[in-house]
Amino acid sequence: MASLLPSTTGVLLAAGAGTRLGHGPKALLPFRGRTLVEVLADILLDGGCREVVVVLGAGAGDVRGRTDLARHTVVENPGWAGGMGSSFRAGLDRARPEDHVLVALVDQPGLTAETVTRLLRAHRPGRVTAAAYRNTTGKLRRGHPLLLDATLRAEAAASAGGDAGARLFLQASPQLIDLVDCTLPPGSGQSGGEDLDTPDQLHLLD
Repeated sequence: MASLLPSTTGVLLAAGAGTRLGHGPKALLPFRGRTLVEVLADILLDGGCREVVVVLGAGAGDVRGRTDLARHTVVENPGWAGGMGSSFRAGLDRARPEDHVLVALVDQPGLTAETVTRLLRAHRPGRVTAAAYRNTTGKLRRGHPLLLDATLRAEAAASAGGDAGARLFLQASPQLIDLVDCTLPPGSGQSGGEDLDTPDQLHLLD
């Protein structure tokens, strides 16, 4: 499968402190008998990324000590408290220069390897390929993961700052974005696109 997919580095943003959730760094939340960061990093690899860069921040030493991320490249962002932008740049900087980059969030437990593969297969040169999910009214809304073409990485990184990762770049270049419907089938319990932000969303880990 990998030979048929574009050369892509997965970047998993896992630097946040999980303040709103109140359980410490989301990276360490228990999930499928392991931790959230371990499971999602492996999902990116299993979905077709040729390597995965995991960006840590809050409690980085604790996360390293309590997880097995040996299959992946781990980067610590000392400026994580300033927002997602610096973590986004740190991940892009460590990815192989010639690769496209697929950016995922550690608080998205509904992510599947099939979604990752679907995005890689759908990608067109010079474009941004974004997972999208249907809400209760059936409207398709852009979410994560987000696949940035190698030719767009520098511009996307330059626009990142504060709490904005790729958001400002995407707002300035909507004509470059291809949405891919990644909604999970009915009965799965979630669309796959929900972010785990507050205690009432802990059921997403079930």
